[in-house]
Amino acid sequence: MTKPVFASAELLSWYDRHGRNLPWRRRWPELAPAYHVWLSEIMLQQTLVSTVIPYFLDFISRWPRIEDLADAPLDDVLAAWAGLGYYARARNLHKAAKVVAEENGGHFPQTDDELRALPGVGPYTAGAIGTIAFGQRRVVVDGNIERVMARFFGISTPLPAAKAEIGRYYAAIMPDERPSDFPQALMDFANAVCTPKGANCRLCPFASHCTAFAAGTVEAFPVKPAKKARETRRGIAFVARARSGEVFLVRRQDSGMLGGMLAFPSTGWATRSEDFDSEAALDAAPFLAAWRRLDHRVQHVFTHFAVEMEVAVADISMPADVARPAIAGDWKLVRPEDLPSLMRKVWKAAKKATTEWEGA
Repeated sequence: MTKPVFASAELLSWYDRHGRNLPWRRRWPELAPAYHVWLSEIMLQQTLVSTVIPYFLDFISRWPRIEDLADAPLDDVLAAWAGLGYYARARNLHKAAKVVAEENGGHFPQTDDELRALPGVGPYTAGAIGTIAFGQRRVVVDGNIERVMARFFGISTPLPAAKAEIGRYYAAIMPDERPSDFPQALMDFANAVCTPKGANCRLCPFASHCTAFAAGTVEAFPVKPAKKARETRRGIAFVARARSGEVFLVRRQDSGMLGGMLAFPSTGWATRSEDFDSEAALDAAPFLAAWRRLDHRVQHVFTHFAVEMEVAVADISMPADVARPAIAGDWKLVRPEDLPSLMRKVWKAAKKATTEWEGA
């Protein structure tokens, strides 16, 4: 491949003037701590920078070193993660922290193979750590960089099949100087100028060589497969509360949605809406009680589907009066911050609809 015409020096000059100041970022020749790079990259997966910043600051305030994160109870990490979605990422974060702390003395590995062996670290994250934290020349291509590359070079192969081609172009234009700044400059440029909609091509220093700009087809790139309609699923959650204020909660299995999180017993919401039998759903209650189905349904959107959750409530005199539950659980006082977002909504609906619980 002939080295493409891409003014990397102009990009870095743009970055010096307009690049974002983010709490996990450093400017060359200073390198960001690998712990900060790794933590931010895991948080940023399918999550906006503006959303991640307070979570990142909270994590490094609670756990300043990776050894501190490794020593933290998993429940505390999951609770601090609530709202970022995909709790499997939080569990892998905790596992990886233990590997780095216990097997590597708190030092991140630097080779691609060793980084990718860490739980939750894939090719992109390994490349980002290698480049941004250690100054290595690695291919680092996220969704923002894909957009710039696809437009500039006119890559018409649809994603995700285009990833390998984009990676080859990236490797061809990667400069020798300022390796840690280059991918971050591309990300910021994509965020500020080469945006998904309404790209500001008049301010783009690369427009004269951009294939998509020349053809007037900027917003046609990157080419993506046809979007599938978001599926809606139905389910029911059971909220039982004793006079003492304790509520029956279960620990969800590590695998699957909301894995490892505290939650109210629930059923059906992993099935399609049309397959959910609302009348039969009460038969899945965790124990016999005077369950009352609320009129209000909780709405929640996950990345790939939406869920419409019915809520059934029951008032219990004492936990000891309840027959042996059909599933393992514990009676606890609810701390909303310990619950995933969906279950916080369930709890809010249950409290609002049950006058006896006012003031709880």
